[in-house]
Amino acid sequence: MIDESAVNGGAVTDDSAVVDEDAVREVYLDYNASAPLDERVLQEMLPMMSGAVGNASSVHRFGRRQAAAVDDAREHVAALVGGRPAGVVFTSGATEANNLALQGIAAAVEAQAPRLLVSAVEHASVSRTARRLADRGSVKLDVIPVASEGFVEPTEVAEMLGGDVAAVSVMAANSETGVLNPVAEIAELAHAAGALFHCDATQMAGRLPFDMQALGADLVSLSGHKICGPTGVGALVGARGSLRRLEALIHGGGHERGLRSGSLNVAGIVGLGVAARIAADERAEESATVAALRDRLVSELRACLPAVQQNGDPARRLPNTANLRFVGADAEAVMSGMDPVAVSIGSACSAGSIEPSEVLVAMGLSHEAAFESVRFSLGRFTTGADIDIAVRATVAAVERVRAMNA
Repeated sequence: MIDESAVNGGAVTDDSAVVDEDAVREVYLDYNASAPLDERVLQEMLPMMSGAVGNASSVHRFGRRQAAAVDDAREHVAALVGGRPAGVVFTSGATEANNLALQGIAAAVEAQAPRLLVSAVEHASVSRTARRLADRGSVKLDVIPVASEGFVEPTEVAEMLGGDVAAVSVMAANSETGVLNPVAEIAELAHAAGALFHCDATQMAGRLPFDMQALGADLVSLSGHKICGPTGVGALVGARGSLRRLEALIHGGGHERGLRSGSLNVAGIVGLGVAARIAADERAEESATVAALRDRLVSELRACLPAVQQNGDPARRLPNTANLRFVGADAEAVMSGMDPVAVSIGSACSAGSIEPSEVLVAMGLSHEAAFESVRFSLGRFTTGADIDIAVRATVAAVERVRAMNA
């Protein structure tokens, strides 16, 4: 049941009452786009922004202190994904990490124009980078289809592999549906064909266990702002030997093992390290709490509204994500009517497009169904009161849109 006292920040919610707009409680359910910065992360970043000085590449004591802070962060980032500290290359985020992985592989073997296999539901920083490489003739691109439930079938990968494939790129978890991919099976198939396996773990890292060595991932991308860390920092983590098979995209002083030149963003890197440490320590309990809230949200929406469909396999998805189709209600109209509850109608990186979600269309949904789908993504600071407000706002918005279309 919805706790009426929690709505509007505890204000009286009688329909005849005048609601004080300043007292309206904002509810953020768009964690897959960007998670709020954890106060604990901020507190450890502040000294690096206000008191610390020196370039982490300098050999004097100021530089060594900065370098030590970077090395500490490198340890935590590597631990979060089961990698080695020496394999961590800090970037501006997962988008740059994905570009470094794909473009770096293509540049290293460009004379051969190898094949690249990429799933049909990858983030734009993978899919569009791959298309650009193909358009330039650097690679031959093949797109791996997905099942109607949203995941990649290993048998599809096996049929497409060959000795001319340089790399396979399949994400661990989809940002729009939360659906998980069988990463270990795909990695094994890629290796058997002599190909590298790249995995965008941006959505999965910190939410579910991810061990790149156990899974067989050669290159793994992640981003700070998805795990309640700062925006503008991320990493590409390479297994032993895999980074040597890349060419750098940014040249200069040879930072980050020569793969990412430029003075290090020490404050951001420290924040990423702290966020990774907290995520690793609290992941199990946090995910269980968030999953229960997500399930209650879906259950109450389906109890209050007819014709609510879940997109993607609910048995194999992230604990925080639900992608719901409200049949007969345009998702953009629903979303705009849900203020002050923040949700999404797809990936934040494709917002503003009038095209339907490429992910949902790749799963076999019609354009109409895709245009009626809303993504709810919860996280660390989501509360039961937030769910109460979100249910109330969603039900009202969907009923309003459906009535207008009747």
